[in-house]
Amino acid sequence: MDALVIGNNIVRRKFNYRFVLKTIGFILIIESLFMMGAAIVSFYWHEWSADSMLLSSAITFFSGIFLRLVGTDDYDHPIGKRESFLTVTLTWVALTTFGMLPFYLSGAIPDISDAFFETMSGFTTTGATIMTNIDETPRGLLFWRSITQWVGGIGIIVFALAILPIVGGNASVLYDAESTGIVRDRFRPRIAQVAKRLWITYIFVTSVLVILLWIGPMDLFDAICHALTTMSTGGYSTKQASIAYWNSSYLEYVLSIFMFIGGINFSLIFFLLKGVPKKIMKDEEFRWYAVICLIFTVVIAGGLFISGQIGNIEDSFRTSLFQVVSTITTTGFSSASYMNWGAFYIFMICILMLFCACAGSTSGGVKIVRIIVLFKNAINEFKRQVHPNAVLPVRLNNQVIPIDIVTKVLAFIFLYIGILIFSFIVLSVTGMSFEESIGAAISCMGNVGPGLGEMGVNGHFASAPTFSKWYLSFIMLTGRLELFTVLSLFMPAFWRK
Repeated sequence: MDALVIGNNIVRRKFNYRFVLKTIGFILIIESLFMMGAAIVSFYWHEWSADSMLLSSAITFFSGIFLRLVGTDDYDHPIGKRESFLTVTLTWVALTTFGMLPFYLSGAIPDISDAFFETMSGFTTTGATIMTNIDETPRGLLFWRSITQWVGGIGIIVFALAILPIVGGNASVLYDAESTGIVRDRFRPRIAQVAKRLWITYIFVTSVLVILLWIGPMDLFDAICHALTTMSTGGYSTKQASIAYWNSSYLEYVLSIFMFIGGINFSLIFFLLKGVPKKIMKDEEFRWYAVICLIFTVVIAGGLFISGQIGNIEDSFRTSLFQVVSTITTTGFSSASYMNWGAFYIFMICILMLFCACAGSTSGGVKIVRIIVLFKNAINEFKRQVHPNAVLPVRLNNQVIPIDIVTKVLAFIFLYIGILIFSFIVLSVTGMSFEESIGAAISCMGNVGPGLGEMGVNGHFASAPTFSKWYLSFIMLTGRLELFTVLSLFMPAFWRK
């Protein structure tokens, strides 16, 4: 809690800064271990970036140790929303700041703005890149690039809760500050158990995908990297041409299936693997998700075939399916350039960028559950015009959604649209074209990856102005943590004693 009631007085609790520092320190230690794994890959391939990877890991590790020593407060001391919001936001900023060291120190990305942008894009699973020659990048750096997306997919805080109950009774507020959606499906009361089950599911599905990709045209290294960035719906590839490099129908179908899985609420996948398929089939958001994917796939495939842009039915269906699933799940892989299809198809892709997939998945964006709540609330408003005294609650999965959650959804949509409009203006002022500004704002806010114009499929953000890169990094983080966690820090009331 942020305040205590003593008698008839409300006493504001002292802000627990040491908890914030200690938690960030613990997360940095975890990050250094992942970084060490990437360093091992570099040493194995005798790459010039190996020493920089090792140095980056050491800097991150000892910085984490220092923060752990400074933050000596007891984790059993309860924290409130303020500490949780600040902890989660600063954790992601710290992850990015130290995570960019391998790129910067190795000289692979010599500009700090570019290195920060690339790393933030990785951890938030956005997939927008400033790299223009990925094929020549050392494997250790490509592996670290993939690791950032995989860790950011489910969430680093959730990962920490899964491996060690570091926050005692404070786990719930941290989990809520990082997880996505409007309601939390936690299986059981213990947050640590929830986090552990989510990560076990995540690791299992990723491992299955590695095997399937390795069976196909990819070597083991590419299979591992693409499995990491597919299940995280991040979209970083080891090739500049992305999935189009392999020109493989097998890969496109396999990746389409697993990107689709990545867009499903992972708690539902957990129950599916436990042998309880009816739970996923009864989930209303999943049904909307599947139907939207099907409708857009059929419409785009039909249009491409009828217009003669793709003359084969199977090719048009596969290309459409891959691009639709890649976009709605905010993965950002490409097997073809939708920028060449025409204005109608670009418009359809932009709609998918806004919808995105399910809450509780690794995808970004608005999430379909909020679209459902908005739609049902709008229908109820029409009914109230005829029956003004009727009680018409919004229901999801036959459960009444509390009015405060409906209100929060409305506020979220208002803020989301408002930030997008503001972002169009800011990016245009910095010198980006109108088309690029719209594409970059929607893409980075929704953690999608590719934008429009030069920043579209197989494009890059290297040409974006320096200020734009920092601003886009900010809205990547804001979108990944679903607005309120980050924006609350800019409210005067948040800091007021």
